[in-house]
Amino acid sequence: MASQDMGSKAVRPAHDGAERKVPTWRAVLARIMRVREAALVGFILVVSLVLTLLTPTFLTTQNMRVILTGLALDAVIAVGMTMVLVSGGVDLSVGSVFACSGIVVAKLFNLGLPAWAAVSGAILVALFWGFFSGFLITKVGISPLISTLGVMGMARGVVYVITSGRVLAGLPDGFQHIGQGTTLGVPNVIWLAAIVVIAGDFLLRRSRVLRQVFYIGGNERAARLSGINVNRVKLGVYILIALLCGIAGIMETSRFASAISPMGTGKELTAISACVIGGASMAGGEGTVLGGFLGLFLLGLIRDGLILNDVSVYWQQLIQAAILVLAVAFDVLTRRRRRV
Repeated sequence: MASQDMGSKAVRPAHDGAERKVPTWRAVLARIMRVREAALVGFILVVSLVLTLLTPTFLTTQNMRVILTGLALDAVIAVGMTMVLVSGGVDLSVGSVFACSGIVVAKLFNLGLPAWAAVSGAILVALFWGFFSGFLITKVGISPLISTLGVMGMARGVVYVITSGRVLAGLPDGFQHIGQGTTLGVPNVIWLAAIVVIAGDFLLRRSRVLRQVFYIGGNERAARLSGINVNRVKLGVYILIALLCGIAGIMETSRFASAISPMGTGKELTAISACVIGGASMAGGEGTVLGGFLGLFLLGLIRDGLILNDVSVYWQQLIQAAILVLAVAFDVLTRRRRRV
């Protein structure tokens, strides 16, 4: 009897453990919602449902096309911003570099240069600003916040010097077609954003070189001790985001067939907001390109919903800034809870 009792007792813990291993639907749902991208998709669906009930024209093919076209170039910038934030830095110069490239390509066209020379010149200008930011951060030792703030002012100053407040127009038809045209019925700017987002997400997840930004953002000292060339990786990240800003600025000029000095204003707030909402941490070491795009798409939905419901456009920046503050607060509280 004693042996039977002992045997029955020995069976129960194994049986109970097997039962505990079977996840309930609540556990599965909770596990899914811990993934920021999944939570964002759910929130986007809820926002879309609410806006559809408020505005019947919201969930239409034409409106979705307008939203995607409007945020396509911001998505290109957000890919670079994700990598910068993951590395533990920040870039406040993206809007000015975006504008500087767009202005330069228009000015070079006005001077009579061929398309390849005008576009190459604008790209080189963007690369210079990215190299300059990275140099100040890695070699001089100035913080990313101050370095990119200074570059933001200098690049914007170049924009005002070139334009003197005037609109630069008179661009070749072939160049205009790049930003205004479509391929297979889809605007070229959307194709550009899709290619950059998909490639950026894949490389950040799979590329050995880009994976190093996670180690640097998580613990820079440990990354150095493990043999990672931290300065080279950081410099490369700032050059990359500047390149993406340059491409986006050229496409913006092509799309509107002109360039004006205020172009790109507020791009840094949009990019940082989108990336933080998408899961990138301001402390570094966390973030995905897909999450940044989903965060940007959510901001686009909210902005579009405000416009369709006749909410003043002046509320957009206030709401976007408030969302950024909430996202950063959520990130800080989440990280604090992990430490407990």
